[in-house]
Amino acid sequence: MATDMLTFMQFMRATLLPLPGVTEKMHFEEPAFYVNKKIMANVKLKDELVALHTLEREKWMAADPHTFFITDHYRNYKYMLVRLETVSPDDLKELLITAWRNRATQKLIGEYEER
Repeated sequence: MATDMLTFMQFMRATLLPLPGVTEKMHFEEPAFYVNKKIMANVKLKDELVALHTLEREKWMAADPHTFFITDHYRNYKYMLVRLETVSPDDLKELLITAWRNRATQKLIGEYEER
C-alpha cells in the first residue's frame, strides 16, 4: 500500500466506520477499531503496521511472510501483523472486513448484508 499514514488512516476509516457497530478509539495511545467492544484492528503508527484479528493467519503468512507475520507477543492470540508498506489495498480491505465479520454479532452482519 506504500503510502503515508494519513492516507492509510483515511483508508481504514473509509473501510471500517461504515460497517455496523464499528467504533474507533485509542488503545495504548494508538488508533484502534472495535465492534461489540472487541478490538479487531489496532494501528501501530510508529512501525507502520496494523494488528488484525484473523482466523486464517497461517494462510496469509505462508503466501507472503514479509507482509503478514506475528511476533512472540501475538503467538497465542488470533491476531496477525500486516506491513502497510507492502500490503495491497484489496488484501487489506478483505482482511479488515473479515476481521469485522469475525467479531460482529449475527445481527450486525445481517444489517450489513441487507444493504
